[in-house]
Amino acid sequence: MGIENLTPAAGSTHKRKRVGRGQGSGMGKTSTRGQKGQKSRTGYKRKRNFEGGQQPLAKRLPKVGFTSRVTKPYAINVAKVKAVAELEEITMESIRSVHKIANSVTKVKLIGAGAKELASKIKDENVTTSGK
Repeated sequence: MGIENLTPAAGSTHKRKRVGRGQGSGMGKTSTRGQKGQKSRTGYKRKRNFEGGQQPLAKRLPKVGFTSRVTKPYAINVAKVKAVAELEEITMESIRSVHKIANSVTKVKLIGAGAKELASKIKDENVTTSGK
């Protein structure tokens, strides 16, 4: 058996449907499209997610969840947390040593009365004050 004798398996291939070739073909006149309607028109293409004018499932279901990419700083009120105000050098490590902060916190903002005066003590770019 040579490669020139290979043929597809019986029933695996089909002839292409040739529509619009006259009444005798059985696929003339409306060319298998039925009578009227959107699907019978030239250029018809059903939109993805289209449900016949009914509100699509993606729009009917509630939309949930949002995660902001902007990380807000952890605020420490120096009027309430006196230990932070009494530090000589204010860095993330020194704040963690006197005040309990989660490890996920990367930025700290000092707020409250007396926060502006602490600006000169700050030695870390991740720590800011609320004053101008």
